Amino acid sequence: MEQIIHELQDMTHLSWAKARKSSGTAGSFLKAYEETSHGKVYYKLSNYDAWRGIIGHECVNEIIVDRLLTILGIDHLHYQLIHAKILIDQKEHETWMCASDDFKQRGESKIALDAYYQAERLPEESPLDFCLRAGWKKTIYEMLVVDYLILNRDRHGANMEVLRNPKQKTVRLAPLFDHGLSLLSRCESQAAMLHEDVMADKPVQCFVGSRSARDNLKLIPADERPQLQTLTVRDRDILLDGLSDALDSTWLNRIWEMIWRRWQAYENFCNP
Repeated sequence: MEQIIHELQDMTHLSWAKARKSSGTAGSFLKAYEETSHGKVYYKLSNYDAWRGIIGHECVNEIIVDRLLTILGIDHLHYQLIHAKILIDQKEHETWMCASDDFKQRGESKIALDAYYQAERLPEESPLDFCLRAGWKKTIYEMLVVDYLILNRDRHGANMEVLRNPKQKTVRLAPLFDHGLSLLSRCESQAAMLHEDVMADKPVQCFVGSRSARDNLKLIPADERPQLQTLTVRDRDILLDGLSDALDSTWLNRIWEMIWRRWQAYENFCNP
């Protein structure tokens, strides 16, 4: 699959619906889907405001984080970035949107992790302990590291999903997905972006952890930290390749600075 489609695509046939509005985030996140010969494809937009239009760059974040997780060797949902013409409330917009395939396998159904936890937890069992008991230690610990690196603010209990196959009696945690509300997504102007402290430990949503992405690293026992592939300065070009049409290079450079500095801080955390 071509990861970035630069040529403008006519996607005005899609019907957009409001997705969950995250706490503290203005606007709405619109989603759509369609059935194709290869199965169901899901689409999503960056932050949309009825007056200002599409004002965010969360879809670009998805591609950057997709590439980052590939470099680090972490299982995740892959995204495609599409330059598209779309229709919202009978008004045409030219934008960049994300597409992803359905990660469910045949016979599987999905349920949000928070709902599954409420139904299956033991008395007094925390969400983290529940996930560890379920055998999802590797994914959870990798997620906590990634969410620190990108300062993911939106890992609520529905941004993690459990996939169940009743016939085969299997239960598994879905690969990591939905990383748009991270990096510099809260900056709505270049001035705000340039003044952002990329190392700040700002409040985050984390269903299995705390409001601090930095403190969540401490939930991982030192001898059980994920064995990740190393990020290097050469990976900058891989992360940002082909994205300058969708996001100004000043933003891209600042995003790389954020990822790289937080990676160095993580290495220092692991090797004090």
